[in-house]
Amino acid sequence: MSQIFDWIFSQYEGVPTHLVVLEFISVLFSLLSVIYSKRENILVFPTGIIGTGIMAYILLEYGLLGDMLINAYYFVMSIIGWYAWTRKVDATHFIPITLTSSKEKKWSVLLFLATIIFVSIVYLLSNRFNVWTDYVDTLTTAIFFVGMWLMAKKKLENWIYWIAGNVITVPLYWFKGLIFSSILFFLLTIIAFYGYSSWKKNLNKSPETLLK
Repeated sequence: MSQIFDWIFSQYEGVPTHLVVLEFISVLFSLLSVIYSKRENILVFPTGIIGTGIMAYILLEYGLLGDMLINAYYFVMSIIGWYAWTRKVDATHFIPITLTSSKEKKWSVLLFLATIIFVSIVYLLSNRFNVWTDYVDTLTTAIFFVGMWLMAKKKLENWIYWIAGNVITVPLYWFKGLIFSSILFFLLTIIAFYGYSSWKKNLNKSPETLLK
């Protein structure tokens, strides 16, 4: 076991201590955010704001521009989602979990394609399309953009995008040396499956409380 820990921490050799500490804090709050999301708990947003705000800074330092943009986008969408989830359908019930409409599916496709184009332009202007991880980063950015948008709108299908993006991100972060974050995304993949199942059971049910 000690050899495993020695190997993990060896990946951070030469990395400034403050970045390692910040990554650990970000991982903790990001994990809490997904757990709260699974529970349909409004705390998903404040914890997500802290986690993504920190991670945006870290990813900028590592040069992963696409993932940095994801976290900056999460930060903004968390504020929007926080407001959307607190809307009420009547005096005592909040908006329910629903399925994505045909119109929203079309918007999802457009958002996905627009994100691919936007991130590609950012990479090209920064002369960053040098290794295969840049192309994978562009793909995961588009997937997560759609997932976050659907989560803010409280759509069941958001979990499908999280699962797909997480599966790709685990080896990507491991390869880049972000070991704690890679482990986080592995855990998030497992939680996402449970999240989908939990949300499906509560489909079209308007909750009376957002603190569960």
